[in-house]
Amino acid sequence: MNELLQNIEKLHTTPMGIDRIQKNLKLYDIDVVAYCKEFLKHTDTDITRQGKNWYAKRNNIILTINAYSYTIITAHIVK
Repeated sequence: MNELLQNIEKLHTTPMGIDRIQKNLKLYDIDVVAYCKEFLKHTDTDITRQGKNWYAKRNNIILTINAYSYTIITAHIVK
């Protein structure tokens, strides 16, 4: 099992991170951290680590997560 998934309970973000993710993914009035956890658990999600960050990709969405603190940095839609 992937190290990120093994530590999924440590996943969190900052207030600015919540705003950024909601804006970028057009998600409002939801728990952003819970959304990201479900995103990561999906079997079609491709999780890779590059340097200090994890990148989780599924369909046209990419999450960026710090590999040391498990902070969700951002999420965006690939155009």
